[in-house]
Amino acid sequence: MSKTKEDKVFRKKFNSIPDFTFGKEIASVFDDMLHRSVPFYDEVQRMICEMADDFSKDGTNVYDLGCSTCTTLLNLDSAIKSRVKLIGIDSSQDMIKKGKQKLVKNNVSKEWELICSNLNHGVQITNASAVVMSLTLQFIRPLYREDIIRNILSGLNDQGCLIVFEKVLGESSVFNRLFIKYYYDMKKRKGYSEMEISQKREALENVLIPYRLEENKQLFLRSGFRHFDVFFKWYNFCGMIAIK
Repeated sequence: MSKTKEDKVFRKKFNSIPDFTFGKEIASVFDDMLHRSVPFYDEVQRMICEMADDFSKDGTNVYDLGCSTCTTLLNLDSAIKSRVKLIGIDSSQDMIKKGKQKLVKNNVSKEWELICSNLNHGVQITNASAVVMSLTLQFIRPLYREDIIRNILSGLNDQGCLIVFEKVLGESSVFNRLFIKYYYDMKKRKGYSEMEISQKREALENVLIPYRLEENKQLFLRSGFRHFDVFFKWYNFCGMIAIK
């Protein structure tokens, strides 16, 4: 795979910070952005894929909602032993374009399909044994989150799973402040400057809206999932799995 382009999106000083969007500029550096902005990114990807493999069944679909540049789909293709169809959905045509290039270049072995669609407007899930939402639910407007979770549940087969990896709020303001501080310290260790961190935070302010872990748990259970557990937690990042 070619060398990943470095994320320099917020390195220049903005007079007015625009809202964060998943356009061409972000798509071009997104893989680097994920590895430098998300704690234990590779390990969480591995965990997501091994769980998806355990739940996947021959002849079913495995979805990645908010598939971005298709890194997760590539990893799922390698990890899943069952005969499944991989379906990626993302609202950004630029992400879909880059993702398609990666899937073709890496000779994905399974049948696959990419769909450009805004999850805020709902999603149609069919014959699914596993659905992944990695850093996606946090970008869906709160007004629509219960609808999207119910859509997913209705399209999952019995014993199918929903795997969610997400930023979360601390259970109290004290923990929230501490966890965010530790997170920004991590980003500095990965080479981001104070200005880059500050400008990206402002750009995301009205776009990325996290819930507390307990709020996410209640959302899944209220929507009809029978089982819920946490498989990863690092300060203000959390991996969750729910089973139909």
